[in-house]
Amino acid sequence: MKIAVACDHRGYEGKQRVLPLLGRMGHEVVDFGCDSAASCDYPDFAIPAARAVARGECEVGILLDGSGIGMSVAANKVPGIRAALAHDEITARRAREHNHCNVLCLGTDLLSEDQIRQIIEIFLATGFADGRHSRRVEKLKKIEAEMCPVTP
Repeated sequence: MKIAVACDHRGYEGKQRVLPLLGRMGHEVVDFGCDSAASCDYPDFAIPAARAVARGECEVGILLDGSGIGMSVAANKVPGIRAALAHDEITARRAREHNHCNVLCLGTDLLSEDQIRQIIEIFLATGFADGRHSRRVEKLKKIEAEMCPVTP
């Protein structure tokens, strides 16, 4: 799987641990930055990564910051993105099964390295459950098309 990865300064250390994990799992990673723990603005990195997912250049995205909230808000501004802030195995699984999310957001200040690994593994291994969830995701897509008729 080709995965877009991005962080801000608060997520930088977590990203440094996530990149080798994804490599060991056999995934191709496109790193959208940031490249240090120096203060920066999360939209500068979340938006390019989310656009790569929306355009189909990457299959999913993983975005990291201190709480995961900023990256989630920013990514969800990109048409075609359904970004989920996951904080445990259940939310990671539900994000994929029920909401067909294509971007995972993580708060590295709030999660241990082991929790981050488990959440990522579950998010990447879980498929969309379809069924009744398809109707709901299609409603979201319709609203998005009405509100954002231009592609990313």
